[in-house]
Amino acid sequence: MKLTNKNVLIASLLGAKTVEALPRFTAVENEMAKRVMPSVPFLPVQIEERFKTEEAWDPQEVWMNDRNLSDTEQFFPFSFKRENEDQFYLLPWEPMISISARNIIAKRHVAKAGSKLIGTIKERISTDDFEITITGAFYGEKMRGAYPETYPREDMERLRDYFLIPERLQVKSEPLQILGINYISIEEVNFPFTKGENVQAYEIKAVSDFDWDLVFKKTRGKSGFSTGDIEIIDFYE
Repeated sequence: MKLTNKNVLIASLLGAKTVEALPRFTAVENEMAKRVMPSVPFLPVQIEERFKTEEAWDPQEVWMNDRNLSDTEQFFPFSFKRENEDQFYLLPWEPMISISARNIIAKRHVAKAGSKLIGTIKERISTDDFEITITGAFYGEKMRGAYPETYPREDMERLRDYFLIPERLQVKSEPLQILGINYISIEEVNFPFTKGENVQAYEIKAVSDFDWDLVFKKTRGKSGFSTGDIEIIDFYE
């Protein structure tokens, strides 16, 4: 069989088995397979047509949003509740948590110290509250549709109610528990503009709240006089 451009074109279109029998093209394909990844047949004579059967789908489910993730499906889930509540409220989509801390240092500057004393004298050091920023977003049930179905109103109302509670909240989150933080007090909540009718971003700014024992124990002492034991001024431990 004499190889011409016309014969190659006809064989390519018709998928003739004659072209496969040519040793010249078999050798070319073998050489190309060694240098090209993935290997591509030199002539389209081995093309297999495959048909994929599409499954039936519900048009109503096209605009459905992803389901909420449980605490076991999230990497660092964040949940909180009132102290008198039994059930924690889990943020449905895992938020980003930022934690910052600082020390409060009372400094005294020594006048005319010169090179003998550089810097300040630190008289008192105390640790300030941990500042916690929680950033995330709420998503509605559907991506497109009517307002009650798209906007995450239920989650927004729930977060609003927690913000208006004049008490601290018990939290459950691994990064906070590593730092010994089990309670927070919300200072500020922001709801910035968010593109999309089914999305609403939020930002919670809170501070840590640790338990304090403000009850001091009184101690009685004895005087050094020989007149007997008398009560002296109470002092605190």
